[in-house]
Amino acid sequence: MPLLNKLRTTGPGSPGGDTDMRSLAGLRTALTLFFALDGFLFAGWVVRIPAIKQQTGASAGDLGLALLGVSAGAVVTMTLTGRLCRRFGSHPVTVVSAVLLSLSIALPALTHSALALGLVLLVFGTAYGGINVAMNSAAVDLVAAMRRPVMPSFHAAFSLGGMLGAGLGGLVAAGLSPVAHLLGLTVAGLLLTAAAGPVLLRHPSPAAPEAVPAGERPRARLDGRSRRLVTVFGVIALCTAYGEGALADWGALHLEQDLHAHPGVAAAGYSLFALAMTAGRLSGTALLERLGQTRTLVAGGATAAVGMLLGALAPTVWLVLLGFAVTGLGLANIFPVAVARAGAVAGPGGVAGASTLGYGGMLLGPPAIGFLADWFSLPVALTTVAVLAAGAALIGYAARDA
Repeated sequence: MPLLNKLRTTGPGSPGGDTDMRSLAGLRTALTLFFALDGFLFAGWVVRIPAIKQQTGASAGDLGLALLGVSAGAVVTMTLTGRLCRRFGSHPVTVVSAVLLSLSIALPALTHSALALGLVLLVFGTAYGGINVAMNSAAVDLVAAMRRPVMPSFHAAFSLGGMLGAGLGGLVAAGLSPVAHLLGLTVAGLLLTAAAGPVLLRHPSPAAPEAVPAGERPRARLDGRSRRLVTVFGVIALCTAYGEGALADWGALHLEQDLHAHPGVAAAGYSLFALAMTAGRLSGTALLERLGQTRTLVAGGATAAVGMLLGALAPTVWLVLLGFAVTGLGLANIFPVAVARAGAVAGPGGVAGASTLGYGGMLLGPPAIGFLADWFSLPVALTTVAVLAAGAALIGYAARDA
Protein backbone atom coordinates (compact mmCIF):
# COMPACT_ATOMS: atom_id res chain seq x y z
CA MET A 1 0.00 0.00 0.00
CA PRO A 2 2.72 2.51 -0.95
CA LEU A 3 0.36 5.43 -1.56
CA LEU A 4 -1.29 4.94 1.79
CA ASN A 5 2.03 5.33 3.58
CA LYS A 6 2.53 8.90 2.34
CA LEU A 7 1.35 12.10 3.95
CA ARG A 8 -1.62 14.05 2.64
CA THR A 9 -0.78 16.68 0.07
CA THR A 10 -2.91 19.23 1.93
CA GLY A 11 -1.19 20.11 5.20
CA PRO A 12 -2.58 21.76 8.30
CA GLY A 13 -1.06 25.05 7.33
CA SER A 14 -2.42 25.18 3.80
CA PRO A 15 -5.84 26.57 2.81
CA GLY A 16 -8.54 24.22 3.93
CA GLY A 17 -5.97 21.94 5.56
CA ASP A 18 -7.10 22.44 9.16
CA THR A 19 -10.76 21.99 8.22
CA ASP A 20 -10.00 18.89 6.17
CA MET A 21 -7.95 17.31 8.94
CA ARG A 22 -10.59 18.07 11.58
CA SER A 23 -13.28 16.63 9.33
CA LEU A 24 -11.26 13.44 8.74
CA ALA A 25 -10.52 13.15 12.46
CA GLY A 26 -14.22 13.47 13.29
CA LEU A 27 -15.16 10.88 10.71
CA ARG A 28 -12.48 8.53 12.00
CA THR A 29 -13.80 8.86 15.56
CA ALA A 30 -17.40 8.24 14.50
CA LEU A 31 -16.48 5.23 12.36
CA THR A 32 -14.36 3.84 15.19
CA LEU A 33 -17.41 4.01 17.47
CA PHE A 34 -19.52 2.10 14.95
CA PHE A 35 -16.87 -0.62 14.62
CA ALA A 36 -16.75 -0.86 18.42
CA LEU A 37 -20.55 -1.03 18.61
CA ASP A 38 -20.62 -3.86 16.07
CA GLY A 39 -18.17 -5.90 18.13
CA PHE A 40 -19.89 -5.05 21.42
CA LEU A 41 -23.33 -6.17 20.26
CA PHE A 42 -22.06 -9.29 18.53
CA ALA A 43 -20.08 -10.40 21.59
CA GLY A 44 -23.05 -9.68 23.85
CA TRP A 45 -25.08 -12.18 21.82
CA VAL A 46 -22.22 -14.69 21.62
CA VAL A 47 -21.71 -15.07 25.36
CA ARG A 48 -25.41 -15.85 25.84
CA ILE A 49 -25.37 -18.72 23.32
CA PRO A 50 -25.01 -21.43 26.02
CA ALA A 51 -28.00 -20.03 27.95
CA ILE A 52 -30.13 -19.67 24.82
CA LYS A 53 -29.11 -23.18 23.69
CA GLN A 54 -30.46 -24.50 26.98
CA GLN A 55 -33.55 -22.30 26.72
CA THR A 56 -34.41 -23.64 23.26
CA GLY A 57 -33.43 -27.26 24.04
CA ALA A 58 -31.32 -27.42 20.85
CA SER A 59 -28.70 -30.09 20.20
CA ALA A 60 -25.27 -29.14 18.89
CA GLY A 61 -26.42 -29.85 15.33
CA ASP A 62 -29.68 -27.93 15.77
CA LEU A 63 -27.78 -25.00 17.22
CA GLY A 64 -25.39 -25.07 14.29
CA LEU A 65 -28.31 -24.85 11.86
CA ALA A 66 -29.88 -22.02 13.86
CA LEU A 67 -26.57 -20.13 13.87
CA LEU A 68 -26.60 -20.50 10.12
CA GLY A 69 -29.26 -17.78 10.18
CA VAL A 70 -26.71 -15.15 11.21
CA SER A 71 -24.32 -16.02 8.42
CA ALA A 72 -27.02 -16.58 5.79
CA GLY A 73 -28.61 -13.22 6.51
CA ALA A 74 -25.20 -11.52 6.50
CA VAL A 75 -24.01 -13.04 3.24
CA VAL A 76 -27.24 -12.35 1.36
CA THR A 77 -27.27 -8.73 2.56
CA MET A 78 -23.62 -8.19 1.72
CA THR A 79 -24.28 -8.89 -1.94
CA LEU A 80 -26.76 -5.98 -1.96
CA THR A 81 -25.11 -3.52 0.41
CA GLY A 82 -22.32 -2.58 -2.00
CA ARG A 83 -24.97 -1.35 -4.45
CA LEU A 84 -26.79 0.53 -1.71
CA CYS A 85 -23.55 2.22 -0.71
CA ARG A 86 -22.89 3.31 -4.28
CA ARG A 87 -26.43 4.69 -4.61
CA PHE A 88 -27.04 6.29 -1.20
CA GLY A 89 -23.53 6.53 0.25
CA SER A 90 -21.81 4.29 2.78
CA HIS A 91 -22.44 6.68 5.69
CA PRO A 92 -26.28 6.60 5.67
CA VAL A 93 -26.27 2.83 5.11
CA THR A 94 -23.96 2.43 8.13
CA VAL A 95 -26.34 4.40 10.38
CA VAL A 96 -29.49 2.58 9.23
CA SER A 97 -27.79 -0.80 9.64
CA ALA A 98 -26.67 0.13 13.16
CA VAL A 99 -30.27 0.91 14.16
CA LEU A 100 -31.49 -2.41 12.78
CA LEU A 101 -28.65 -4.30 14.46
CA SER A 102 -29.43 -2.68 17.82
CA LEU A 103 -33.11 -3.59 17.56
CA SER A 104 -32.56 -7.16 16.39
CA ILE A 105 -30.06 -8.07 19.13
CA ALA A 106 -32.95 -8.48 21.60
CA LEU A 107 -34.81 -11.07 19.50
CA PRO A 108 -32.82 -14.31 20.20
CA ALA A 109 -33.63 -14.18 23.93
CA LEU A 110 -37.37 -14.25 23.13
CA THR A 111 -37.24 -17.62 21.32
CA HIS A 112 -37.97 -21.09 22.71
CA SER A 113 -37.18 -23.37 19.76
CA ALA A 114 -34.27 -23.88 17.39
CA LEU A 115 -36.49 -22.95 14.42
CA ALA A 116 -37.58 -19.65 15.94
CA LEU A 117 -33.99 -18.92 16.93
CA GLY A 118 -32.82 -19.48 13.37
CA LEU A 119 -35.49 -17.15 11.97
CA VAL A 120 -34.68 -14.24 14.28
CA LEU A 121 -30.97 -14.76 13.72
CA LEU A 122 -31.66 -14.30 10.02
CA VAL A 123 -32.85 -10.76 10.84
CA PHE A 124 -29.86 -10.18 13.10
CA GLY A 125 -27.53 -11.45 10.37
CA THR A 126 -29.11 -9.14 7.81
CA ALA A 127 -28.26 -6.10 9.93
CA TYR A 128 -24.83 -7.50 10.79
CA GLY A 129 -23.93 -8.00 7.14
CA GLY A 130 -25.20 -4.57 6.16
CA ILE A 131 -23.23 -2.66 8.76
CA ASN A 132 -20.03 -4.59 8.07
CA VAL A 133 -19.98 -3.81 4.35
CA ALA A 134 -21.12 -0.20 4.83
CA MET A 135 -18.69 0.76 7.57
CA ASN A 136 -15.78 -1.05 5.88
CA SER A 137 -16.56 0.81 2.65
CA ALA A 138 -16.58 4.07 4.57
CA ALA A 139 -13.29 3.10 6.24
CA VAL A 140 -11.66 2.29 2.88
CA ASP A 141 -12.58 5.77 1.62
CA LEU A 142 -11.22 7.36 4.77
CA VAL A 143 -7.99 5.36 4.61
CA ALA A 144 -7.47 6.56 1.03
CA ALA A 145 -8.07 10.18 2.07
CA MET A 146 -5.70 9.92 5.04
CA ARG A 147 -3.11 8.04 2.93
CA ARG A 148 -1.99 5.84 5.82
CA PRO A 149 -2.71 2.10 6.35
CA VAL A 150 -4.94 2.68 9.39
CA MET A 151 -7.53 0.04 8.50
CA PRO A 152 -6.41 -2.27 11.37
CA SER A 153 -7.25 0.46 13.88
CA PHE A 154 -10.94 0.27 12.94
CA HIS A 155 -10.92 -3.48 13.34
CA ALA A 156 -9.11 -3.00 16.66
CA ALA A 157 -12.15 -1.03 17.78
CA PHE A 158 -14.35 -3.97 16.73
CA SER A 159 -12.20 -6.31 18.80
CA LEU A 160 -12.18 -3.93 21.76
CA GLY A 161 -15.95 -3.72 21.56
CA GLY A 162 -16.07 -7.50 21.45
CA MET A 163 -13.82 -7.75 24.48
CA LEU A 164 -15.97 -5.32 26.45
CA GLY A 165 -19.18 -7.02 25.34
CA ALA A 166 -17.89 -10.45 26.27
CA GLY A 167 -16.49 -9.19 29.57
CA LEU A 168 -19.78 -7.57 30.49
CA GLY A 169 -21.63 -10.71 29.44
CA GLY A 170 -19.41 -12.83 31.63
CA LEU A 171 -20.08 -10.58 34.63
CA VAL A 172 -23.86 -10.65 34.24
CA ALA A 173 -24.24 -14.23 32.92
CA ALA A 174 -25.07 -15.71 36.31
CA GLY A 175 -27.33 -12.97 37.62
CA LEU A 176 -29.13 -11.45 34.63
CA SER A 177 -31.50 -13.20 32.25
CA PRO A 178 -30.71 -13.21 28.53
CA VAL A 179 -33.85 -11.11 27.91
CA ALA A 180 -32.76 -8.33 30.27
CA HIS A 181 -29.15 -8.44 29.07
CA LEU A 182 -29.93 -8.26 25.34
CA LEU A 183 -32.61 -5.59 25.82
CA GLY A 184 -29.98 -3.53 27.62
CA LEU A 185 -27.70 -3.95 24.60
CA THR A 186 -30.49 -2.65 22.37
CA VAL A 187 -30.74 0.54 24.44
CA ALA A 188 -26.95 0.98 24.45
CA GLY A 189 -26.76 0.49 20.69
CA LEU A 190 -29.48 3.02 19.93
CA LEU A 191 -27.90 5.60 22.23
CA LEU A 192 -24.48 5.28 20.63
CA THR A 193 -26.00 5.44 17.13
CA ALA A 194 -27.84 8.62 18.09
CA ALA A 195 -24.55 10.11 19.28
CA ALA A 196 -22.24 9.09 16.42
CA GLY A 197 -24.69 8.82 13.53
CA PRO A 198 -25.14 12.56 12.88
CA VAL A 199 -21.40 12.94 12.25
CA LEU A 200 -21.59 10.45 9.39
CA LEU A 201 -24.83 11.88 8.04
CA ARG A 202 -23.42 15.43 7.94
CA HIS A 203 -20.31 14.43 5.98
CA PRO A 204 -20.15 12.44 2.74
CA SER A 205 -17.39 9.89 2.27
CA PRO A 206 -14.11 11.72 1.56
CA ALA A 207 -12.84 11.55 -2.01
CA ALA A 208 -9.46 10.06 -2.82
CA PRO A 209 -6.67 12.68 -2.98
CA GLU A 210 -6.13 14.31 -6.35
CA ALA A 211 -2.55 13.03 -6.25
CA VAL A 212 -3.82 9.50 -6.76
CA PRO A 213 -3.93 8.82 -10.51
CA ALA A 214 -7.35 8.05 -11.91
CA GLY A 215 -6.12 4.64 -13.07
CA GLU A 216 -5.37 3.65 -9.48
CA ARG A 217 -8.82 4.53 -8.14
CA PRO A 218 -11.43 1.82 -7.64
CA ARG A 219 -13.62 1.09 -10.64
CA ALA A 220 -17.35 0.52 -10.53
CA ARG A 221 -17.10 -2.34 -13.04
CA LEU A 222 -14.40 -4.94 -12.51
CA ASP A 223 -12.26 -6.43 -15.24
CA GLY A 224 -11.19 -10.06 -15.07
CA ARG A 225 -7.95 -9.40 -13.19
CA SER A 226 -9.69 -7.24 -10.60
CA ARG A 227 -12.32 -9.91 -10.03
CA ARG A 228 -9.61 -12.48 -9.49
CA LEU A 229 -7.83 -10.25 -7.00
CA VAL A 230 -11.04 -9.57 -5.08
CA THR A 231 -11.71 -13.32 -5.03
CA VAL A 232 -8.22 -14.07 -3.70
CA PHE A 233 -8.55 -11.51 -0.92
CA GLY A 234 -12.07 -12.78 -0.22
CA VAL A 235 -10.84 -16.37 0.20
CA ILE A 236 -8.17 -15.16 2.63
CA ALA A 237 -10.89 -13.33 4.55
CA LEU A 238 -13.04 -16.49 4.45
CA CYS A 239 -10.34 -18.58 6.09
CA THR A 240 -9.97 -16.11 8.96
CA ALA A 241 -13.66 -15.30 9.40
CA TYR A 242 -14.22 -19.03 9.82
CA GLY A 243 -11.88 -18.92 12.81
CA GLU A 244 -13.40 -15.80 14.31
CA GLY A 245 -16.90 -17.21 13.94
CA ALA A 246 -15.91 -20.58 15.36
CA LEU A 247 -14.39 -19.07 18.49
CA ALA A 248 -17.28 -16.67 18.89
CA ASP A 249 -19.97 -19.34 18.55
CA TRP A 250 -18.24 -22.38 20.03
CA GLY A 251 -15.32 -21.17 22.19
CA ALA A 252 -17.37 -20.62 25.34
CA LEU A 253 -19.19 -23.93 24.83
CA HIS A 254 -15.88 -25.78 24.42
CA LEU A 255 -14.59 -24.40 27.72
CA GLU A 256 -17.83 -25.05 29.57
CA GLN A 257 -18.78 -28.42 28.07
CA ASP A 258 -15.42 -30.13 27.44
CA LEU A 259 -13.31 -28.64 30.24
CA HIS A 260 -16.10 -27.95 32.76
CA ALA A 261 -15.10 -24.31 33.18
CA HIS A 262 -17.30 -21.92 35.15
CA PRO A 263 -19.70 -19.97 32.87
CA GLY A 264 -17.89 -16.75 33.72
CA VAL A 265 -14.53 -18.27 32.78
CA ALA A 266 -16.04 -19.70 29.60
CA ALA A 267 -17.30 -16.24 28.62
CA ALA A 268 -13.88 -14.81 29.43
CA GLY A 269 -12.38 -17.11 26.79
CA TYR A 270 -13.86 -15.07 23.97
CA SER A 271 -13.00 -11.88 25.84
CA LEU A 272 -9.36 -12.95 25.97
CA PHE A 273 -9.44 -13.82 22.27
CA ALA A 274 -10.91 -10.38 21.52
CA LEU A 275 -8.29 -8.68 23.74
CA ALA A 276 -5.49 -10.40 21.82
CA MET A 277 -7.03 -9.35 18.52
CA THR A 278 -7.33 -5.78 19.80
CA ALA A 279 -3.67 -5.69 20.76
CA GLY A 280 -2.66 -7.14 17.40
CA ARG A 281 -4.78 -4.68 15.46
CA LEU A 282 -3.66 -1.66 17.46
CA SER A 283 -0.14 -2.48 16.32
CA GLY A 284 -1.34 -3.39 12.83
CA THR A 285 -0.50 -0.09 11.13
CA ALA A 286 3.09 -0.19 12.40
CA LEU A 287 3.32 -3.88 11.51
CA LEU A 288 2.17 -3.27 7.94
CA GLU A 289 4.55 -0.36 7.49
CA ARG A 290 7.43 -2.47 8.78
CA LEU A 291 6.74 -5.95 7.38
CA GLY A 292 4.45 -5.32 4.44
CA GLN A 293 1.26 -7.14 3.58
CA THR A 294 2.62 -10.53 2.54
CA ARG A 295 4.74 -11.18 5.62
CA THR A 296 1.94 -9.88 7.85
CA LEU A 297 -0.53 -12.32 6.27
CA VAL A 298 1.84 -15.32 6.33
CA ALA A 299 3.04 -14.76 9.89
CA GLY A 300 -0.51 -14.17 11.10
CA GLY A 301 -1.90 -17.33 9.52
CA ALA A 302 0.91 -19.52 10.85
CA THR A 303 0.59 -18.06 14.35
CA ALA A 304 -3.19 -18.59 14.38
CA ALA A 305 -2.79 -22.20 13.24
CA VAL A 306 -0.44 -23.02 16.11
CA GLY A 307 -2.60 -21.18 18.63
CA MET A 308 -5.81 -22.92 17.58
CA LEU A 309 -4.26 -26.39 17.79
CA LEU A 310 -3.41 -25.55 21.39
CA GLY A 311 -6.83 -24.05 22.04
CA ALA A 312 -8.67 -27.05 20.63
CA LEU A 313 -6.59 -29.91 22.02
CA ALA A 314 -5.04 -28.69 25.30
CA PRO A 315 -6.25 -30.60 28.37
CA THR A 316 -6.51 -27.69 30.80
CA VAL A 317 -8.53 -24.49 30.86
CA TRP A 318 -5.53 -22.19 31.12
CA LEU A 319 -3.74 -23.74 28.15
CA VAL A 320 -6.91 -23.42 26.09
CA LEU A 321 -7.17 -19.75 27.08
CA LEU A 322 -3.54 -19.27 26.03
CA GLY A 323 -4.31 -20.92 22.71
CA PHE A 324 -7.28 -18.60 22.18
CA ALA A 325 -5.05 -15.58 22.86
CA VAL A 326 -2.36 -16.74 20.40
CA THR A 327 -5.05 -17.39 17.81
CA GLY A 328 -6.38 -13.87 18.28
CA LEU A 329 -2.93 -12.36 17.75
CA GLY A 330 -2.48 -14.40 14.58
CA LEU A 331 -5.86 -13.61 13.03
CA ALA A 332 -5.80 -9.94 14.06
CA ASN A 333 -4.68 -8.24 10.86
CA ILE A 334 -5.52 -10.76 8.15
CA PHE A 335 -9.17 -9.85 7.61
CA PRO A 336 -8.70 -6.04 7.65
CA VAL A 337 -5.79 -6.27 5.19
CA ALA A 338 -7.80 -8.51 2.85
CA VAL A 339 -10.87 -6.25 2.91
CA ALA A 340 -8.80 -3.07 2.54
CA ARG A 341 -7.00 -4.43 -0.51
CA ALA A 342 -10.27 -5.53 -2.10
CA GLY A 343 -11.71 -2.08 -1.45
CA ALA A 344 -8.63 -0.44 -2.96
CA VAL A 345 -9.16 -2.51 -6.12
CA ALA A 346 -12.92 -2.05 -6.52
CA GLY A 347 -14.39 0.33 -3.93
CA PRO A 348 -17.65 -0.69 -2.19
CA GLY A 349 -18.13 -3.49 -4.71
CA GLY A 350 -14.74 -4.92 -3.79
CA VAL A 351 -15.50 -4.62 -0.08
CA ALA A 352 -18.84 -6.30 -0.64
CA GLY A 353 -17.30 -9.10 -2.72
CA ALA A 354 -14.48 -9.85 -0.30
CA SER A 355 -16.79 -9.50 2.71
CA THR A 356 -19.35 -11.83 1.14
CA LEU A 357 -16.69 -14.48 0.62
CA GLY A 358 -15.18 -13.71 4.00
CA TYR A 359 -18.40 -14.07 5.91
CA GLY A 360 -19.03 -17.17 3.85
CA GLY A 361 -16.54 -18.54 6.36
CA MET A 362 -19.05 -17.69 9.05
CA LEU A 363 -21.74 -19.28 6.90
CA LEU A 364 -19.69 -22.45 6.63
CA GLY A 365 -18.24 -22.40 10.13
CA PRO A 366 -21.14 -22.74 12.59
CA PRO A 367 -22.92 -25.68 10.93
CA ALA A 368 -19.61 -27.36 10.02
CA ILE A 369 -18.39 -27.15 13.62
CA GLY A 370 -21.77 -28.36 14.88
CA PHE A 371 -21.93 -31.36 12.56
CA LEU A 372 -18.31 -32.32 13.19
CA ALA A 373 -18.92 -32.01 16.93
CA ASP A 374 -21.84 -34.43 16.62
CA TRP A 375 -19.85 -36.87 14.49
CA PHE A 376 -16.52 -36.66 16.33
CA SER A 377 -16.09 -34.13 19.15
CA LEU A 378 -16.01 -30.37 19.56
CA PRO A 379 -12.21 -30.26 20.09
CA VAL A 380 -11.65 -32.16 16.85
CA ALA A 381 -14.08 -29.86 15.05
CA LEU A 382 -12.20 -26.78 16.25
CA THR A 383 -8.94 -28.02 14.70
CA THR A 384 -10.42 -27.07 11.31
CA VAL A 385 -9.80 -23.46 12.34
CA ALA A 386 -6.06 -24.21 12.41
CA VAL A 387 -6.24 -25.85 8.97
CA LEU A 388 -7.91 -22.82 7.38
CA ALA A 389 -5.57 -20.36 9.12
CA ALA A 390 -2.64 -22.21 7.61
CA GLY A 391 -4.45 -22.08 4.27
CA ALA A 392 -4.76 -18.29 4.55
CA ALA A 393 -1.00 -18.07 5.10
CA LEU A 394 -0.30 -20.17 2.01
CA ILE A 395 -2.68 -18.16 -0.17
CA GLY A 396 -1.23 -14.90 1.11
CA TYR A 397 2.26 -16.08 0.16
CA ALA A 398 1.09 -17.34 -3.24
CA ALA A 399 -0.51 -13.93 -3.92
CA ARG A 400 2.60 -11.99 -2.91
CA ASP A 401 3.00 -10.51 -6.40
CA ALA A 402 -0.68 -9.52 -6.80
